[in-house]
Amino acid sequence: MTEFPILYSFRRCPYAIRARLAIAASGQTVELREVLLRDKAPDFLETSPTATVPCLKDGVTVLDESLDIMLWALGRNDPEKWLQPDAADSEAMFELIRLCDGPFKRHLDRYKYDTRYVDADRENERSKASEYLWFLNSQLGEGDWLFGSRTSLADYAILPFIRQFANTDRAWFDARDWNALISWLEAFEISALFRQVMPKWRTWQAGDSPIFFPQRPLLPDSAGG
Repeated sequence: MTEFPILYSFRRCPYAIRARLAIAASGQTVELREVLLRDKAPDFLETSPTATVPCLKDGVTVLDESLDIMLWALGRNDPEKWLQPDAADSEAMFELIRLCDGPFKRHLDRYKYDTRYVDADRENERSKASEYLWFLNSQLGEGDWLFGSRTSLADYAILPFIRQFANTDRAWFDARDWNALISWLEAFEISALFRQVMPKWRTWQAGDSPIFFPQRPLLPDSAGG
């Protein structure tokens, strides 16, 4: 039997979501192992240097960063040209992702999980995080995507975190005037690709029969991309 790469994942984690998005878009197949974060399987702990999801094991190679997993998948097949933004160079694309993973994510965590941080003020953290969202809104402009008329790596690397921010207080988020941002997020949430990467999986335990991901072909998507 052919051995597939193993992806340790957690359904709701935005880092794991973006890894699954790239794997699905690339047409790669992996064995998906859903991790219970409060009771992590020994095999997962032995594999992941940081004990965090997502973690991909491909033979002797272990990738423990979500962006590295995205690049691993798209480096094998990139049919939608995510790595070639339509209206910018790759440097600009990666800089936008860096801002998401750095300053924005820090404020997002301290907004969503403010009780975990002694010095966090929820409204202040939300305001600081919103500066990045207003920038994205202006970047989107009249278009559907961050860098032109089609999707890029930046869209799908960033959208899971925008979704997490929005769902912290959806009424507040939807009441802002960042209309392009709201439309961008809504198009993502109803897309076939998003649905493809978000079914509920059983928690993996050693000895379970494998679950392969993606589980079904991607259907045509009217949201674009």
